[in-house]
Amino acid sequence: MPSNFEIAYLWVLWLLPLPLLIYWLLPPLRMKSASITLPTYEKALSYTGQKPRKSALVKRKNFFQWLVLGLSWVLLLAALSSPQLVGKPEMKVKTSRNFLIAADISFSMAQNDWLTDGQKARRWDGVKGVMHDFIQKRKGDRMGLIFFGSNAYIQAPFTPDLVTVTQMLDEADVGMAGQMTHLGKAITKGVGMFDKDTIKTKVMLLLTDGIDSGDDVLPLDAADLAQKDSIIIYTIGIGDPGKEGTDLDEKTLQEIAELTGGQYFLAKDEDRLAEIYDEVDKLEPIEYEEMENRPVTLLYHYPLGAALGLLILSALLGASIQLIKGLTRKEESYV
Repeated sequence: MPSNFEIAYLWVLWLLPLPLLIYWLLPPLRMKSASITLPTYEKALSYTGQKPRKSALVKRKNFFQWLVLGLSWVLLLAALSSPQLVGKPEMKVKTSRNFLIAADISFSMAQNDWLTDGQKARRWDGVKGVMHDFIQKRKGDRMGLIFFGSNAYIQAPFTPDLVTVTQMLDEADVGMAGQMTHLGKAITKGVGMFDKDTIKTKVMLLLTDGIDSGDDVLPLDAADLAQKDSIIIYTIGIGDPGKEGTDLDEKTLQEIAELTGGQYFLAKDEDRLAEIYDEVDKLEPIEYEEMENRPVTLLYHYPLGAALGLLILSALLGASIQLIKGLTRKEESYV
């Protein structure tokens, strides 16, 4: 992630001329030392007419010492100003909707007329494979699963744990909910799941390959309940209505989608179903929001370490020079 260089306390840089002000305004440090009075000191004073006075040595720093102190001061101020790399606000997935998949697992879903990679497979196996990928992409949504046939059953309540949802999907198979297709019961069961949750955005994806065979709850009556509860239903018809063995009520699925503000899609094979899921992703996109905290990488330790290293190196170099001078003087005294 790209980051921008920033200085947290820019006002610290105003302290840069502080050592010069101190040097100009304060008197120099005078270091006193003991002196030796000669026997003829008084006579020398009388001959010259000068008066004795107290004196002190003002040590002068060479150019190298001033350079080290100046650089150290600049580096210390750089550390105090807290330089840092600040990244852009990170985006996190926003939990914005409950997304319910209601899938038909009646006996008709066991027909071996679905094309998967050019080969025939059961309708349910092909649908389940594509649905598996679709669920994994829905990060941020709280996903739920309903499987229906003669009855409707909650396989997975609303949860952000998409791994668990896909596991529950893998465990389902044709016939577990009965052999008939009751669309009204599936929609009504979904409305009940949404009623128990507080998230306002509610989306249902209804997949079926058959015609409603129930007589207790009509699909359009159930869709009317969903519409009153602001539930959007996208319907997907599985199979080719023009082929023998496909009993698909497209008209009812279209009316359910129109009544609730959704859309109807027809999936004749695996490729088309994958395209439909991509279209649903665009219609119900994953939402993101900025995190309050931006990633910050502090850099103060670099100039601080450089200042301390420079001072230590200068001290060691000065001590070495003094040691060499001391050894040189001893050699000269022996000579």
